[in-house]
Amino acid sequence: MKIFKRVIIVIVSILVVIAAALGFYVYQGKKALDSVDSNDTSVSNKINEGKPISILLLGADTGADGRIDRGNSDTMMIVTLNPKTHKSIMYSIPRDTMAEIVGAGKKKKDVQKINAAYNIGKSEMAKNTVSKLLGIPVDYSVAINMGALKKTVDFVGGVTVTTPIKVSYDGITTPKGTHHLNGKQALSYVRMRYQDPRGDYGRQIRQQQVLKAVVKKLEQPKYLVKLPNLITELGPDVNSDLTDKQMESFPLKYHSVSGNFKTYQLQGQGAWINKSSYQILSTDTLQTASDILRDNLGLDKKTLNNTETKLNKINSAYFKDPDNTDYDTNGLDTTYYTDNTY
Repeated sequence: MKIFKRVIIVIVSILVVIAAALGFYVYQGKKALDSVDSNDTSVSNKINEGKPISILLLGADTGADGRIDRGNSDTMMIVTLNPKTHKSIMYSIPRDTMAEIVGAGKKKKDVQKINAAYNIGKSEMAKNTVSKLLGIPVDYSVAINMGALKKTVDFVGGVTVTTPIKVSYDGITTPKGTHHLNGKQALSYVRMRYQDPRGDYGRQIRQQQVLKAVVKKLEQPKYLVKLPNLITELGPDVNSDLTDKQMESFPLKYHSVSGNFKTYQLQGQGAWINKSSYQILSTDTLQTASDILRDNLGLDKKTLNNTETKLNKINSAYFKDPDNTDYDTNGLDTTYYTDNTY
């Protein structure tokens, strides 16, 4: 079902809810989503067989924050869906997470901010990087330009949010309290992070807040029947390695997971590497996420043994002091970001 693919990208955290409802509109979706960039051949047959799957959701903010590293995936979420246990799990991954960039012919180990993987090697490298970081198979990916969120919010007539802090970005201010936001205002609301005491973690919470509000509205028949119009408008902004046939069969095979959807955030400790701010995920944090995700995929637990856990081991003193920002990458950090990329 091609409609689902579209919505899963724009409304990242609610992919399952939409999937169930969209089963009634597959015909309309097929026609509307002809413009979506999808694969002719599948990278995995798990959807065809109705097995537990994982999908990496990528939101690319094309330099709207004034950065020069356009094409980085400023939003990264890994979702696992298990139609047998009827459970879905989603983890938000901080964009500044230190990670080994994996794939695309790289011969030497290289650690960078994880959001650079999409910029360097597109979805394939992002999938490989997340897979090795968390010790799980990453079956599929869906990527969208985050600017499409503006169109989606306007499509549902705006969303109502409650914010505990004043959010100001790009000349738009959302005061503390409850407010109804249009698309432009919502985009500003989810982009600001530097003035948020919680940093990128606060931004992730606001992103999920807006997305869930959009999903709740999309469940209404008056918007659901018009989804093909939205899909057509957003077509050029989306790409995926899911095939059309997989999208068509998705609602029937995975609709049951919509009733049990849990969200988590990976949270790390701040460090300065090559004069740029990173988030370092502890081995315990990575292992816990791996265990939860693998369990939902029907896989046995597996002790992580990757570049990140090895570096954490030689930086044991770093984790004993929450104010410590010195982290030794053992020479694996070779990238220097400009002032606009921190």
